[in-house]
Amino acid sequence: MDKGRHNGLMSAAWRSRLRLPRWTLAGRMLAMQLAIMCIVLVGVALVSLAQSDARARDTEGRRALAIAESLAATAGVHSALAPSTTDPERFVRQAQGIAESGRSFSGSTKVMVVKGDRRIIVSTDPLPTNRIVRLQAQPDYFGRAWTGIEDETGDAMATAPVINENTLDTDGAVVVTRAYPSVTENLSAAMPNLLTYLGIATALGVVGSLLLSRRVKRQTLGLEPREITGLVEQREAILHGIKEGMLAVGLDRRVSMVNDEAAHLLGIPLASTGRHISDIDPSGRLAEVFDEPDSTTDRVIPYRGRVLTLNRMPVLSRGRHIGWVVTLRDRTELLELQRELDVTRDTTDTLRAQAHEFSNRMHVVGGLIELGEYDDALRYVRHLNANQTRLTGGIAAHVADPAVTALLIAKSSQADERDVELVLAGTTRVDRLDEQLATDVNTVLGNLIDNALDASADTPDPIVTVEIVQSDAELRITVRDQGPGIASDLGNRVFRSGVSTKDAGPGGRRGIGLALVRVICRKRGGDVTVTDDDGAVFVATLPLDRTAVSP
Repeated sequence: MDKGRHNGLMSAAWRSRLRLPRWTLAGRMLAMQLAIMCIVLVGVALVSLAQSDARARDTEGRRALAIAESLAATAGVHSALAPSTTDPERFVRQAQGIAESGRSFSGSTKVMVVKGDRRIIVSTDPLPTNRIVRLQAQPDYFGRAWTGIEDETGDAMATAPVINENTLDTDGAVVVTRAYPSVTENLSAAMPNLLTYLGIATALGVVGSLLLSRRVKRQTLGLEPREITGLVEQREAILHGIKEGMLAVGLDRRVSMVNDEAAHLLGIPLASTGRHISDIDPSGRLAEVFDEPDSTTDRVIPYRGRVLTLNRMPVLSRGRHIGWVVTLRDRTELLELQRELDVTRDTTDTLRAQAHEFSNRMHVVGGLIELGEYDDALRYVRHLNANQTRLTGGIAAHVADPAVTALLIAKSSQADERDVELVLAGTTRVDRLDEQLATDVNTVLGNLIDNALDASADTPDPIVTVEIVQSDAELRITVRDQGPGIASDLGNRVFRSGVSTKDAGPGGRRGIGLALVRVICRKRGGDVTVTDDDGAVFVATLPLDRTAVSP
């Protein structure tokens, strides 16, 4: 047992032991939606905080720069930084007052006045005694304003240059720093809104999950996902386990389902779902099954060396036709047994007819002997022997195969009993055949002669003509009768199973013989046709080489 299946069984065992409740579809949807919403809200909150922090940095930096530029334009700051100042201490104190006033008025964190060598001379924060303090290194210090972050505190910092009015040189700069809310403070401020949004989203998620669950349950007939999974697994097990082929096709002629047996019988890949019928069967024989919209029952078709019986039923969904489902059964072996049974039945009927005729003739001979007419009895026996020899010799002269010869002799006897003349054409030529071909020929010939005898029995000129011509490649059988022929609306439909021009009678079944003839011919790679020429003319071709089997 693989590890995944073992873990699944263990979890199922623990669930049953602890009697943990199974989650319903609505519960699962609600949990998934809540989890997704929480993740989205957290992501939105993080993005909002990052954007808020960036906006605060930009805003405070601009404010600090505006304050620094305003202070840099005051005369007291210019005097404190001017190199020609006679009393620098007085002007530094004056600049200190300006810096304090500017910090208090603007609400800034710190204001500093810096010389050109980055030495701080004025600061709102106390400076160390007798110690030179320099401003942090920053790009574009001389002659250009700058905004950025103070290294020590992380506050927004801006510097504005102080330009000497006489020399237009940069004497120094005014530095202003401003504090802005930290991430924690921003999060604390945004928390009420986030909780409100989360509550609204939770309520919408609960309502949406319940509505979605109801809709899904209506579409799934009230089944939970685990129940649907169980039904699908059972369906797959049943479809692929039965010994009957099943093929489902949509209106667009694409395969929607095929089981193992159908793939085996039709010789198509098991993974044919979604493919067009013409792609899996270029010959078009399979597509013919779906040409008619009506249902079909027990239709016999030859397909790729097999004899298949199929049933086709339309599939309806809410009263709308959406496709077809076809069931397939392999009748190859059954038809082989049916052919042998037909041969046995014909032989039995022939023996019964000959036994009846022989009994009648013996009664005549016995009567002549009892009457003492010995010469007449001898002449009668010689006449019977001559007729039988002429019949047997005439057939044997044209047909070298003993099985076919025996069938023709038997059918001649049946024709005599029904007052029908069976004529073997003088162009008939048949060599000795192999056992399988002889069996096929007898089945085809026997069914065609039987149909011809039935058609000619009640006609004014009951004649049935049989011609069998063997060439190097094939054997052609032609059977002509003097009956009413084939109706124009039937045509080649007479070769379908269940189609017949004769009444089946109570409890009987017709339309099998000609269907069997066509199956045998096509199985060998040949075919059978029918035309109307003052009666029905059936022509069947049987290739001598059975390897060329028609699909």
